[in-house]
Amino acid sequence: MLDVGQGHRLWFEQAGRGIDALVLHGGPGSTCKPGHYDLFDLTRFRVTLLDQRGCGRSTPNAAQDLTALDHNTTVHLISDIESLRTHLDIDAWTIFGGSWGSTPAMAYAQAHPGRVRHLVLAGVATTATRDLKWLYGDIGNIFPEDYDAFCAHVPEISTDPADTPARIRAYATRLRDPNTAQAAADAWCAWETGIFGGDINAPGSRFADPAFRLGFARVVTHYFSHDAWMEDDQLLLNVRKMAHIPGTMIHSRFDPSCPLRGPWELARNWPAATLQVLGGTAHSALDAEMVTAIRAATDAIAG
Repeated sequence: MLDVGQGHRLWFEQAGRGIDALVLHGGPGSTCKPGHYDLFDLTRFRVTLLDQRGCGRSTPNAAQDLTALDHNTTVHLISDIESLRTHLDIDAWTIFGGSWGSTPAMAYAQAHPGRVRHLVLAGVATTATRDLKWLYGDIGNIFPEDYDAFCAHVPEISTDPADTPARIRAYATRLRDPNTAQAAADAWCAWETGIFGGDINAPGSRFADPAFRLGFARVVTHYFSHDAWMEDDQLLLNVRKMAHIPGTMIHSRFDPSCPLRGPWELARNWPAATLQVLGGTAHSALDAEMVTAIRAATDAIAG
């Protein structure tokens, strides 16, 4: 556990030996898993897993304590990564970010470019306004049944995708009220899983745990109701700050969560990066097709 102040203690774990690499999980509000080690050859990489503020095994956890949302912004996450690097006495590292994890990965690289040797990003999320509107609004045209239920939980907000920011804020408010929090978390996570054809009650699903649903929904709405404390399209606008850092982006053409345009635009403006487009709908870094592609990318880095 790394004490980063302001009441936050971060869980981290390491395995392997060789090139230093850091894993940034998705969500926001999720957690690292043992499967993240499978993305690397542990005879050639020393891999650090980190649970971000407010979630996973870090404390406080948003499922039990709303103070987990205090002092919890993208700027704080960038500071946490740098604090962990200093604590571990690492000069610079390869950073892997999956889904939301690609956002703090790029934000950190733009803030501390000298500390990043390589970026590997999968299911790339830029957290631009258009992307949030897509995920919690526009894609409802493809999943109308799930979208109707998602919107029905906050009936004071219209179903118009243009009202997506207001919808996210309405959920965030309910998730802070102990009388409405769990029901709001259940509805939010039903949407998160529904667009991938999943079920929050499926055995083995991380969403099957009501406490996980509550913590996840609280953190994700906390971030997205504030646009992750970034200017719109900040990562693309500032891509020049990491233009020299070798990057590998892996993205499915039909990813229902994050449209391909985000990483495609990044690739057009990031000279040292490549974009590998997979067919299909895989999004999670731990989907079989993604694992194969990511492992090939990290093997190539190790040489």
